[in-house]
Amino acid sequence: MNTVPASIPVLRWAAERAHLSDTALERSFRKWDLWLSGDALPTLKQLEDFARLTHTPIGYFFLPEPPALQLPIPDFRTRRDEALAEPSTALLDTLYLCQQRQDWYREYARIHGFARLEFVSSASEDVQPEQVADSMREVLGLSVAERRRLSTWTDALRQLISRAEDAGILVMASSIVGSNSHRKLDATEFRGFALVDDRAPLIFINASDSKAAQMFTIAHELAHIWSGESGVSDPEAGSVPKQGLERWCNRVAAELLMPLDALNEAYDIDAPVADEIQRLAHLFKVSSLVALRRLFDAGFIDRDTLWLNYRQEVERIRALDRGTGGGDFYRTLGARTGKRFARAVFSSTLEGQTLFRDAFRMLGMRKTSTFYEAARELGVMV
Repeated sequence: MNTVPASIPVLRWAAERAHLSDTALERSFRKWDLWLSGDALPTLKQLEDFARLTHTPIGYFFLPEPPALQLPIPDFRTRRDEALAEPSTALLDTLYLCQQRQDWYREYARIHGFARLEFVSSASEDVQPEQVADSMREVLGLSVAERRRLSTWTDALRQLISRAEDAGILVMASSIVGSNSHRKLDATEFRGFALVDDRAPLIFINASDSKAAQMFTIAHELAHIWSGESGVSDPEAGSVPKQGLERWCNRVAAELLMPLDALNEAYDIDAPVADEIQRLAHLFKVSSLVALRRLFDAGFIDRDTLWLNYRQEVERIRALDRGTGGGDFYRTLGARTGKRFARAVFSSTLEGQTLFRDAFRMLGMRKTSTFYEAARELGVMV
């Protein structure tokens, strides 16, 4: 039996990154403990199976030490004073997939003569957040009054995504890696990212988060598009990020979703803070943390009141059962890949400009019948 000298440090590293315990691995690989002690070696077939299980390139197992993996774009995530963990394979694979989709769409846009989007990189940290939010509302055709008339956060999120895509931005929202339902994305690792390009700007939203939180994330990533700075983010309305750009993006997002002028008109000064933030959150279709932060920004509460209620609200949110997260809307192809992107791929493939195998890879499909059915559902063919 042919065995291979797999690196013990890399075996441990791959197992930890995949969140697989020794007990779980021993069920699939009987000699797992012997591999780690060096008393036995895996066969090539076993190592290939282990690589697939942990989503690790097999070549890594012949390195003396684990590779130092880094994100291909700036990392703006913060965890107070804690060091950020190495990016998971789920985050990296999602980023790489979105970069491939963006590369394809950029060429598609160039071939079809799409104009460069003037709003991309049109602002900077020197511009007042109120001014940038006004620009966003104009470009996206958004109205606070219109959003307040919507019944649910899901409706508001759909509207925001739709308006962003109509403006030329690729918006993808998913709680899994690609189309693999066994590879979940963790909202505690990242909430979204933006890939800036003046022909193919792309926003990805981690759909395992709550709808209200996703509203703030997409608004935050829109600010990244306006600023011209790509990056992975973990935006939280009540927090104050260390990076100046992230603080600015948070302020832009808050003003886009909950303008101070509209808040001044809606605020009930006699209501308890805990009750008022829930009412305002429902009214503006934002998270309660956004509403709480805006009360502070408007001068309705002091800093001590802000942080007292912030801690209480964070604990309340953590205690909630979010369920499966995405709902039917996020289980559709149009949400995972973005309708704008999916329609472009379908059209290009049906016109013979893109190979079916490339379309299947980008859309996460395996069957031609599924391709045609999805193309009909998205209105690309009848």
